Amino acid sequence: MAKLTTTTISKRTVEALKVGKDTVFWDSELSGFGVRVYPSGSKYYVVQTRADGKAAKRVTVGRHGIVTAEEARRRAALIIARIKAGDEPVPEPSAVTLADSPTVGDLARVYLDEHVAVRCKPKTAAMYRLIVDRHLLPALGKTPALAVDHARVTELHHSLHATPVMANQVVGTLSRIWNAAENRGLVPEASNPCGLVVKNRERRRERFLSEEEFRRLGRLLTEAETRKGVSVHAVAAIRLLLLTGCRRNEILTLRWRDVDLEARELNLVDSKTGARTVPLSPEAVEVLLNIPRMDGNPYVIPGKMRGKHLRNLNDPWNLIRKRAGIEDMRLHDCRHSFASRALALGEGLPMIGRLLGHAQVETTARYAHLARDSGRESAIRVSDSIAADILKGYVQKDDARA
Repeated sequence: MAKLTTTTISKRTVEALKVGKDTVFWDSELSGFGVRVYPSGSKYYVVQTRADGKAAKRVTVGRHGIVTAEEARRRAALIIARIKAGDEPVPEPSAVTLADSPTVGDLARVYLDEHVAVRCKPKTAAMYRLIVDRHLLPALGKTPALAVDHARVTELHHSLHATPVMANQVVGTLSRIWNAAENRGLVPEASNPCGLVVKNRERRRERFLSEEEFRRLGRLLTEAETRKGVSVHAVAAIRLLLLTGCRRNEILTLRWRDVDLEARELNLVDSKTGARTVPLSPEAVEVLLNIPRMDGNPYVIPGKMRGKHLRNLNDPWNLIRKRAGIEDMRLHDCRHSFASRALALGEGLPMIGRLLGHAQVETTARYAHLARDSGRESAIRVSDSIAADILKGYVQKDDARA
C-alpha cells in the first residue's frame, strides 16, 4: 500500500492516480483516510481505523466523482470519530427491500422532468426521451432499481449489438440517470451498475472535400439555381454551410435580425454551445445579399409553410451531391471540410475551435492529425525554399562517387 506523504488527498491528486493493481493510497494529514484505486480506473474513498485494540475496520465512504474529495474527508473524520467512540461507523439505515425501491422507470421520469426538461435543448431532450421510451422502459422500466446489476446492463447492451452506437448511448443514458438518482438520494451511493460495461468501439467518420471536389460542387450549386428540384434558398443554405463552417440548424434557424451585414457577422443567440458570433467573409456576405426575402417570414432560409424555416435540406443536398459525383459526402461533412481547409491554410486548432463554436478543446482535437499533415507540408515548403539558397553547388556523396 502506498502513502501520500507530500500532499493531502484532493481532487487533483486523486484524478492523477493510476495503478496496475488494486491499491490504497493513504492521506498524509487525516490518519486512516484513503482512496482505493482499481485497475479499471474506479476510485473509492475509504476509512480504516481501530479502537480499544480491536481489529481495524475499513469502511467505504463514497465513489470519487459522486463524492468530492472535500466531502469524503468530512465524512471520513465523522466515521473515524464514531469508531474511536465505540459506535458503529455509520448509523444503521432503515431496511430497504426491493419492494420499497423505485423502479428504473421512476428514476428515468425524475431525470427527464428535473434535469433534461430544464437543462437540455429541445433536440437533446428529444434524443433522451427516445432512448428512454424505446429502449430503457421496455427492457427495465418496471424493474426495481436495486435489482439492476452489472449483468443486467451488460445483457441490455449486448441485445442492441446490431446498432452499436445506440447501444453505447443507451448505457450512457442509464448511467446519467443513475448518477442523478444517487445525487438525490434515491439509490445508494456508488451503486451505478453501468461503470464497468465494455462499450462498443465507435468509428468516427470523417470526410473532407478535396480542392477538385470543392470546384465541382461549386459548379453544381450554380447549375442547381437554374434547374428544377432544388430551391434557391436550399442552394444558399449549402453555400453558407461551406463558407462559414456552421452547423446545419444554425443556418436553417437563422433569422434576418441576427444577420449584421455591416459588421459582417452572424449573431447566433442559441447555438448548440450557447450564444456565439460567426464572422462572415465578403463571399458569405454576397450570398446573403442575394437571398430572396419572403414577406412575413423572419428566417433567412424560409420553408414552404408561411413564417417557418426550411426543415428538409437533406433531399436537395442528396440530389446535388449525386450530380457532383460525391455521394459519400454527408451534409455535416461541409463543416469538416471547412476545418480541413483552415488547417491547410495554416490556422491553428484553437482558432478553428473558435470558428466552429466548439465548447471543449477535445472536440477540436479530432482534427489534430490533419494539423500534423499540414505542419509537415509547411515544413517541407519552408525547407525547400531555404535549400534552394544554401545548397547551391552542394554535391551529395553518392553523386560524387558516381
